[in-house]
Amino acid sequence: MDAARFRALFPSLADTVHLASCSQGAASEQMVSAMQEFQWSLRSEGAPWGTWMGKVDEARRAFAAHIGASPDEIAIVSCASEGAFQVASTLDWARRPGIVTTDMEFPSVAHVWLAQRGAEVRHVKDRDGIVRADDYAALIDGTAGLVSVPLVSYRNGVRLPVGEVVEAAHAAGARVFVDAYQAAGVAPIDVKALGCDYLVTGALKYLLGVPGIAFLYVREGVRDARPPQLTGWFGRTDPFSFDPRSLDFPEHARRFETGTPAIPAAYAAVAGMRTLAGADPAAIDAHVRELTAVAHERLAEAGYAIASPADPALRGPQVAIKVDDPDGLAAALAGRRVVTSPRGDLLRLSFHYYNDVSDVDALLGALRDLRG
Repeated sequence: MDAARFRALFPSLADTVHLASCSQGAASEQMVSAMQEFQWSLRSEGAPWGTWMGKVDEARRAFAAHIGASPDEIAIVSCASEGAFQVASTLDWARRPGIVTTDMEFPSVAHVWLAQRGAEVRHVKDRDGIVRADDYAALIDGTAGLVSVPLVSYRNGVRLPVGEVVEAAHAAGARVFVDAYQAAGVAPIDVKALGCDYLVTGALKYLLGVPGIAFLYVREGVRDARPPQLTGWFGRTDPFSFDPRSLDFPEHARRFETGTPAIPAAYAAVAGMRTLAGADPAAIDAHVRELTAVAHERLAEAGYAIASPADPALRGPQVAIKVDDPDGLAAALAGRRVVTSPRGDLLRLSFHYYNDVSDVDALLGALRDLRG
């Protein structure tokens, strides 16, 4: 499926420029239909738990295929924060207290690391919005138990040197946690090639779902120093044994699961990943890279200060600009049907396979109008 056919699957794009996939992906026909399917299951069957659990497993299998993992390496969680907490709760901070992260980490994950009692958090600082592998390596030593690195930073869309960080961490005996939230869906991901121990992402952004469901990859063979501290009936070897006196954990990634998953979000996640599966991941990546290059160049020509990397190889699916009032500008653009995502002192403009150059044209036109 080429980009034009893909774009046609999103009815709202007929009158809206959607440049906020870094916050929430646009709604596809398939996703809307899937939510209606969930509603009908309630109306027609009342409590179709077998059907719903089948949909959760379908989401698990679809995400596993998306990142090159096996379904047994995927845990269904509610959000990235929960996935990060589950991982942190199984590590021995007394033996290896170091957590190496970066100032470019999304706070929802970064706060989990800060909350670990007995852990010592070390922050890799960015240099002009770029995070370098040697800066990570300088903080990784034999006391580091976990190294956390996002594939792409939420802040300005910079791609991080994940492969080099994984290599440095494993050489020191540390495990690696990857946040793929700002990449999954538009950047090809192969967890076996990355070599990371854990990877988390959710469905609501570039995976084209809704809030409420996330996926935690746990590499096969990873052993826990202690069981996950947050658990529930889905974290059992047999959830349907209903034994209140037994606390057994399966060997596979489902040991990190807790209570009943968000069923509507599972329906939407399956629909989003089905939509993405109709396109070539390499074509999506190339298309998005081309659009960010066009946007970067034209925004710079218009006089905007660009916070995203000048090097296209380091640029993820968004271009961020520095403006005086990002929230106010985002609201004004929304009034002109251009949806963006402000964060801090930046206005983020993110691109997906459903975007095209006409969206860049519309953005620049709206910005010119607002400047007066």
